[in-house]
Amino acid sequence: MTEAVTYQVDEHGICTLVMDLPGEKMNVLGPVLTEGLENSLRRAFEDSIVKGIVLTSGKETFLAGGDLKLMTSTDVSAMPPAEVAHLFGSLSRLLRWMETAGKPVATALNGLALGGGLEIALASHYRVVVDDPKVMLGLPESQVGLLPGGGGTQRLPRLIGLREALPLLAQGKNVSPDKALALGLVDAVVPRDQLLGHAKAWLRGNPEPIQPWDKKGFSVPGGGNSLNADFRNTFLVSNAMTRANTFGNYPGQEQLLIALYEGLQLPMDKALAVEARCFAKLIIDPVARNQIRTFFISKGQADALAARPKDVPRTQFTKIGVVGAGTMGAGIAFSAAKAGIEAVLLDRDAETAARGKAHAEKRLQRDIERGRSTREKADRILARIHTADDYAALAECQLVIEAVFEDRAVKQAVIEQISAAVSADAIIASNTSALPISMLAAFASHPERFVGTHFFSPVERMPLVEIIRGEKTSESTWAIALDLAAALRKTPITVNDGPGFFTSRFIGAFVTASLDMVEGGVNPALVENGARMVGMPMGALLISDTIGLDLSHQAGVSQAKERGEEPRNGIISKLVVDHRRMGAKTGQGFYDHAADGSRALWPGLSDLLPRLDEQPSIDEVKDRILYAQLAEGARAFAEGVLLDVVDGDLGATLGVGFPAFYGGPFSAMDTLGVAAVIERCDQLCERYGALYAIPDLIRQMAETGQTFYGDQAIASPGAA
Repeated sequence: MTEAVTYQVDEHGICTLVMDLPGEKMNVLGPVLTEGLENSLRRAFEDSIVKGIVLTSGKETFLAGGDLKLMTSTDVSAMPPAEVAHLFGSLSRLLRWMETAGKPVATALNGLALGGGLEIALASHYRVVVDDPKVMLGLPESQVGLLPGGGGTQRLPRLIGLREALPLLAQGKNVSPDKALALGLVDAVVPRDQLLGHAKAWLRGNPEPIQPWDKKGFSVPGGGNSLNADFRNTFLVSNAMTRANTFGNYPGQEQLLIALYEGLQLPMDKALAVEARCFAKLIIDPVARNQIRTFFISKGQADALAARPKDVPRTQFTKIGVVGAGTMGAGIAFSAAKAGIEAVLLDRDAETAARGKAHAEKRLQRDIERGRSTREKADRILARIHTADDYAALAECQLVIEAVFEDRAVKQAVIEQISAAVSADAIIASNTSALPISMLAAFASHPERFVGTHFFSPVERMPLVEIIRGEKTSESTWAIALDLAAALRKTPITVNDGPGFFTSRFIGAFVTASLDMVEGGVNPALVENGARMVGMPMGALLISDTIGLDLSHQAGVSQAKERGEEPRNGIISKLVVDHRRMGAKTGQGFYDHAADGSRALWPGLSDLLPRLDEQPSIDEVKDRILYAQLAEGARAFAEGVLLDVVDGDLGATLGVGFPAFYGGPFSAMDTLGVAAVIERCDQLCERYGALYAIPDLIRQMAETGQTFYGDQAIASPGAA
């Protein structure tokens, strides 16, 4: 087996350690690499010939961080925190030993250095990075509910100051080599062919192998003591902002502030013990484990198309079509053009199609003004969008997406015209958010080459696409739809056909629960604030305004028509029909929206709604919002809509804003306990109706001790 770290000493006594984890594209800190690094470092420190050490990588990246899969696969829930801290503290102990063992260490960062990779560099006595703007340095642990556990919370602020370090730690921001140099995060930026030579030259100068924070009289740049007013104020503001933004749902942010506040006032060894204690609490807490599983492991597998049929050749897209140049269709065409794919954007007339292309122009102009793009790059993207008002323009498209009004008759006419225009092997997809794919497929010449591709608005920013398999959708058609998602740099989930699929019915439960409360006399502000406190990015009333109340009203009318029912004359219908309040786009909806972006609930709502004399508790409001979604997720699972609970968790979090700290509704039910979820839903069902009804399959899970994840995971009925 190839060694994970190679060892070489030159004629000047400079030892070069090259990390190159066997069989992996990137170096990741796990048992193999950590053990190899420790053995090589100890060998170098014991070798009397060695005067200094260079750490670098044999891969294109330096080191991409720790093995998060390993962290979540170890059950630490019943372990004492001190034991957990020791279990996961090997890197921290190694780096502290390295920086104090008496020989200078320089790190030559030849590529991406994240998490533990940057922590190794921070513990080195000198850091040089390659001059490449694509290289990123950062500590992204906060993005999965953790904090740096290899000394990053203590060394980074001691090196560049708390004020500069806090955004990098709390937000997980990455920086380029030039930015890192300006911050003082690295000591030099050099061309790639000079990287190792520069590090060795520094070591040949016989530098003192001692860190600034180990020198007598050291103080944190900008202040690192509670006696310092700036230091105190930083934490006063940070604590207030953290509480206001997270409502206590994200312990990672709180533990990070604790590690910084306590640690920066202590000597390094005691500070590292504080960091280890805070890190252990997060490893034990289910929030980090849920986030890692959903946003790192599950998302990574979805992005890699792990579920894609292996025997279907991959499709390389050169040209697609989009029918319907409204917000969704224009966004899809824009996303394709940005990905280097030619896109035909078709609508009923040339003027309407041109307005769709203007959407892309507007977004690109904004990027140019903010320095994110150039005029030349924007022009190349725009040149890939071809407007049309004749279906003949779709003849050479490999795949065509209809993105027209949510009405069966309208979609039927469009799908039939697409079928007549495209080649025999082209795929037709529908961007419908609710109409059954199997029903729409009947309007196509070849139902087996018809599939649902439900995008989310704004398409160019939202990371998800929900792929819906109809009754006759072939394996190859499904595979091609997955290929399109990958080409557009979207995370795909796959679901089976059914009214509302998964994401639409799931967010529908959230909106319905909220509207039920508002229409039942609960203060709208209480409902909106309750949603934020649950962990939703915004309340249902604001979401409805953002989508467009007119669109919600039209969708409700269309869905009622499909069911053969009379449309519901609820508050949204009253706002649209009686008061012409269409939502944020017109400045008037549930909220009054000002031109400067500010908003306030419309005072006139009080005249349209009843008001309970005794308002419910905030906990009752939060539970009605949360458990309506959990119950809907449970029903979708039991009905076989989901192929895998992973699709449900990704769809809920990335698509419709379910609280990220839970990792998704199915992770949430495991965390809360399936039996406890059933008990609370039964209570709510008795008071508020079938929105909280739990299916028999989930009750059977509770009786047999099954879960949605882990060793006792139940198989999805939809996977059969």
